[in-house]
Amino acid sequence: MSSKFGKDLTVGSIPRHLLTFSLPMLIGNLLQTGYSLVNAIWIGRKVSEDALGAASISFPIVFILIALSSGATMATTILVSQYYGAKDYKTVEKVVNNSFSIALILGTVLTIAGIFSSDVLLKLMKTPEQQFAMASSYLKITIAGFLLMYIGFLITSILRGIGDTVTPLIFTGIGVGINAVLDPLFIMGVGPLPELGLNGAAYASLVAQALATIGGIIYLNTRNHLVAFNPKNLRMDKHTTSLIFKIGFPSIIQQSLISIGSAAITTCVNTFGPHANNAFGVGTRVDQIAFMPALSMSMATAALTGQNIGAKKPERVKDIFKWGIIMTSVVTIIVSIIVVSFPEFILSIFGLGKSRESIDIGVEYLRINGSAYILFAIMFVSNGIINGAGHTITTMIFSLLSLWVVRVPFAWLLSGTALGTRGIWISMITSFGVTMVISLWYYFSGRWKKEVVRMRGPVPDSEPQI
Repeated sequence: MSSKFGKDLTVGSIPRHLLTFSLPMLIGNLLQTGYSLVNAIWIGRKVSEDALGAASISFPIVFILIALSSGATMATTILVSQYYGAKDYKTVEKVVNNSFSIALILGTVLTIAGIFSSDVLLKLMKTPEQQFAMASSYLKITIAGFLLMYIGFLITSILRGIGDTVTPLIFTGIGVGINAVLDPLFIMGVGPLPELGLNGAAYASLVAQALATIGGIIYLNTRNHLVAFNPKNLRMDKHTTSLIFKIGFPSIIQQSLISIGSAAITTCVNTFGPHANNAFGVGTRVDQIAFMPALSMSMATAALTGQNIGAKKPERVKDIFKWGIIMTSVVTIIVSIIVVSFPEFILSIFGLGKSRESIDIGVEYLRINGSAYILFAIMFVSNGIINGAGHTITTMIFSLLSLWVVRVPFAWLLSGTALGTRGIWISMITSFGVTMVISLWYYFSGRWKKEVVRMRGPVPDSEPQI
C-alpha cells in the first residue's frame, strides 16, 4: 500500500503512532481554531468589545450546523479507519464517495436553513439589543460559507481515517494564513477596500475557507488520491449510506446536544448583560485552545482503535488508552497552570481590557474552568476509544447526561443564587467530572469490545482501484 494513501496503525509502537498522528492534528486543530482566534483578536482590538461579544453569540448557532453535519463525518472516519485496517480498499472508496454525496446534499440544506432561521435563534438566545444587528449580519455571512466548511471537514476526517494528518495540516495552515492577511484588510479597509468592521472578519474567514478547501480538492485530484473528489463517482449506495447514518446518527444527536447546550449556557450568560457575554466569549475561545491537545488525542485514539479493531487486534487498545491518557494529561496540566496563573494577560490579548467588569468576570471564568481541564482531557481519550470501536450511541448518552442532567439545569439554578455567573462556571466543570467518571466506567467494563461494524473480510495485498 503506497504511503501516500495513508498509514497502517495496526503495527509498530503505539506511543509513536499516537504522537506522530496527533501532533500534526493538534497543529491543524490549533490552526483551524486560528480562524476564530485571529478574528477575535482583530475584532476586540480594532472594532469593539461589543462586536467581540456579538461574534461569540453567533458561535453556538454555527456550532449547531457543524453538529448536524459532524455525525456523518465521524461515521466516515470510523468506517474508513476500520475498512482501511481490514485492507478492504474498495469499500473505503465506496464510503468516501457516499460521504461526499451526503455532504453536498446536507450542506446545502443546512446552509439555506441556517440563513433563514438565524435571527429567530438569536432572539431565542436573548441576544442583548445593542449587539443584535452586529451578530445577525456576522452570522449570516459565516453561514453562507458553511458548505465549503463542511466539505473541508469531511476531507480532513477521511484523511485521518487512513492515518494521514499531514495533508489537512498543510491546507489548514494555508487557510489560516490567508485569513490572517485578509482580516485587517477587510476589517479596517485598506486602499480600495471599504471598512467593513465586524462583517469584514466574517468575509475574511469565508474567503480563506473557500480557497483552502478548493485548493485541497485540486491537490488531491491532481495526485489521483484515494479520497479525490470526482463528481462522476458520486453515488448513494444503500447499504453504505445506511451504515453511515446508523453510526453517525448518535454522533449527530451527541454533537447537537452539545451545541444546543452551549446555546442554552450562552442564553443564561446573556441574562447578565454584555459584560458577562464579552468575558464568556473570550473565555470560551481560550477553552478552545486548551481543549485542542485532548481533542487531537481523542481523534488519534479513535483512529488507532478503529484500525486495530478492523485488523482483529483489540489487545492493542489497552496500550492506546494508557499512552493516550499519559500524553494528553502532561500537556493539559501545563496548559491549566498557564491559564490559571496568567488569566488577565490572556484576556488582554483579545482586547478585553476596556471594562474592569468584563475583566473580573473573565478572570473568574478562566481560573475556575482552567483548573478542571484535566477532567475534560481524560474523558476525551476514553470517549475516543469508545467512538473508535463504533459505539457512538454510548458517547451520545454520556453527552445527554452531562449537558441536560447536570450542566444546563445547574447553570440556571446556581446562577439564580448569590453565585451569579460563578454558578454557571461551576456547573460546567461539574459536568466534565460526571462525564469523565461515566466514560471511564464504560471503558473499564469492556462493553466497547462488542462488534458494531461487521467486516466483510479483509482483502490482503490489494491496492485500491483509483
